[in-house]
Amino acid sequence: MTKILIDGVEVDVPGDFTLLQACEAAGAEIPRFCYHERLSIAGNCRMCLVEVKGAPKPIASCAQQVKDQRPPKDETMPIVLTKSPMVTKAREGVMEFLLINHPLDCPICDQGGECDLQDQSMAYGRGGSRFGENKRAVEEKFMGPLVKTIMTRCIQCTRCVRFVTEVAGVPEIGATGRGEDMEITTYLEAALASELSANVIDLCPVGALTSKPYAFNARPWELRKTESVDVMDALGSNVRIDARGDEVLRVLPRLNEEINEEWISDKTRYACDGLKRQRLDRPYLRENGKLREASWDEALFAAAQALKGDPKKIGAVAGDLACAESMKATLDLFRALGAPNTDCNWDGARFGADRGSYLFNATIMGIDEADAILLVGTNPRVEAPILNARIRKAWLHNNAQVALVGVGGDLGYAYEHLGEGPQALGDLVKFAEVLAKAERPLLIVGASVFARKDAAAIGAALARLNVQREGWNGFSVLHASAARVGGLDLGFTPGEGGLSGAQMLGGACETLLLLGVDEAQLPAAGTVIYLGTHGDAGAHRADIILPGAAYAEKNATWVNTEGRVQYGRRATFPKGEAREDWAILRALSARLGKTLPYDDLDALRAKMIADHPTFGQVDYAPGAATSFDPAKLGASGPLDTAPLASPIRDFYLTNPIARASVTMAECARAAAERAGAKAAAE
Repeated sequence: MTKILIDGVEVDVPGDFTLLQACEAAGAEIPRFCYHERLSIAGNCRMCLVEVKGAPKPIASCAQQVKDQRPPKDETMPIVLTKSPMVTKAREGVMEFLLINHPLDCPICDQGGECDLQDQSMAYGRGGSRFGENKRAVEEKFMGPLVKTIMTRCIQCTRCVRFVTEVAGVPEIGATGRGEDMEITTYLEAALASELSANVIDLCPVGALTSKPYAFNARPWELRKTESVDVMDALGSNVRIDARGDEVLRVLPRLNEEINEEWISDKTRYACDGLKRQRLDRPYLRENGKLREASWDEALFAAAQALKGDPKKIGAVAGDLACAESMKATLDLFRALGAPNTDCNWDGARFGADRGSYLFNATIMGIDEADAILLVGTNPRVEAPILNARIRKAWLHNNAQVALVGVGGDLGYAYEHLGEGPQALGDLVKFAEVLAKAERPLLIVGASVFARKDAAAIGAALARLNVQREGWNGFSVLHASAARVGGLDLGFTPGEGGLSGAQMLGGACETLLLLGVDEAQLPAAGTVIYLGTHGDAGAHRADIILPGAAYAEKNATWVNTEGRVQYGRRATFPKGEAREDWAILRALSARLGKTLPYDDLDALRAKMIADHPTFGQVDYAPGAATSFDPAKLGASGPLDTAPLASPIRDFYLTNPIARASVTMAECARAAAERAGAKAAAE
């Protein structure tokens, strides 16, 4: 620790702190444009100038470390001033230069109201400009369907360049020209290929990079802001949903160091326009082969009649976007009816009884500590882009060795490809030694591996890898579904003598209740009751449609891939006559004469916590504390020759909300064109 005097306040900080960090520790506010805590230091903007006693000129505080400062004569420690006349004059001069070519079009800029340049020019700038020459103009750049560019506003802070290079691992943005001719652009004017590309909008301190789908839609002060949780993947990224009236206009990241830091994927950010398209806003009944509008009384009566048959011939399957409350209500209802056929594994996956057999036990934040990482049957770049950025950070800053067993691809970092099939797990001689010698070995297994016919044999092969240490459990399952872990924690699996999800979807039930199942092949025969939000595959097959609420339209509980319980909050109300899922099931239970013992959300959650105590541990990731027995992972048997592939074929179209989104359709089209152009070039 090093002592330093800042504006008369003595602070004791680590020597490798920058002066900017030390000033913040002392309570001093330092303006900045190019500096960002998660990016490398560029020192471009010079807005963070401070005066160091003894130095001949102001110093860029972001580029100087505390340990390099020397005390002036007759002083015991370095002295830094952040509000002296020298600093004030220097900052005014820097701001004046930054604004020389800026178009000053704040009234029509989407950054208005949340712009760093606006705020800092008011706080640290001069009252007027002395620049009387013509301003330069820069042509707009094409960066794809998500990022709108007005590059005349750019101040060349290079935050966007550093983000795509360092965090996203796709170095597609750079600078051309020198001096006054310098411009930030993409190579060959191509669309950004990263699944994290739109984070540059949040990073841009001026209005040079703004949101193309959100352009000219609203001002920040018009929006109602709700803190919630993302459901586009199993990571549970913390987000803020901004709505006006009954429409969600945008989704922004919310800081959470343990999950998503301050990034979100492009799908999380922009699939929100799918919340208002293709919606189921009233009940429907199928008559004479066609769906017709119905009242709630008619729909509930028809659903109750369909579920009054033989309990062994009725079943319920939960999809990827089912919340814990809806699954708990379904589970209680079907057990009250004596039906054992419930399953959240619609893809046929089978996990062990121990909670540790299906959780990401190393925790998402634990990836930062990993020094050897083995990926099995997963492509984290499309299954969980934020988690993939964590892996890249471990590879970049922790020198972690990464290897992959499965179908390869560009992950944004270098890795050793050990083979596509599970047979490669038997030949891990070299990398098995790397895992054995590592202090924090990490084994990331895709959840789709457990849906294979040879899942037990693969589990037995994985159990032989030594990835456990004192206080560390490296066995981690990466789920792609936001609902899966919550369903497994609730025990939303077949009861005694019950059918699996694959069997039920194969036509083994006379009546099937689907909680938003749209990705599976649905049975041609029998009665299908669909409780969901969009007119997707499940609704097309359904005989009875009960319109539910989307994730932004209800207070709901979600459990992410590491077992962390989080609460999503309602930003808008359900569309039309749609209702919250658990309330629909509560009304249905009354029609069946098996009234569920809760009348409001608090009572439902209280019962859920009483029956399943892990749901009371909000925002807690168990990590290595989870019970785990590697011997129970599988059993010896023959390994299939089929390659271990990710179940996600198109990152942008993985669920009904995304498939209803115009923005996601444009992204999918751009990705397909990019892939076609790359294939042609190769």
